[in-house]
Amino acid sequence: MKILYLDYNGVLHDAKVIRNRKRGLYIATPDRAFFEWMPILEELLAPYPEVKIVLSTSWIRALGFDDTRQELTESLRERVIGSTFHHPKLTPAEFDTMPRGMQVWRDVERRKPTSWLALDDDSFGWPAACRDHLLETKGNLGLSDPATQDALKKMLAAL
Repeated sequence: MKILYLDYNGVLHDAKVIRNRKRGLYIATPDRAFFEWMPILEELLAPYPEVKIVLSTSWIRALGFDDTRQELTESLRERVIGSTFHHPKLTPAEFDTMPRGMQVWRDVERRKPTSWLALDDDSFGWPAACRDHLLETKGNLGLSDPATQDALKKMLAAL
């Protein structure tokens, strides 16, 4: 199995997402929209139908798995096989305090994919052994950055 661990904020749209009780989720950066860079991911994944997606986004804790998955287009939703939060030995408190890299690594250890990569704008807490699998995006550019797109193409081809 080949897996792409996918974060939302700073990857599929600007990283400056704020959650407000009255307003809900919104992007603080003017002229930015949720999931505006999602078509780029669809295009880059198109030649690789065998690549599955595991959601590694904090949206899971805010909205739940089903609603978080529903934010994706149908072609991306069809690839989703789970999330890093759905770990049988991981409590919500542990998940919330664990760096993203450790969340992903625990999932890799459990699923044992043949190959994997992660798209995330946060490199804090990634185990050294996993850093070669991480494509760190710039939070304000995400997948709109041509250098990130080129790097992702190379990583997908190497899977």
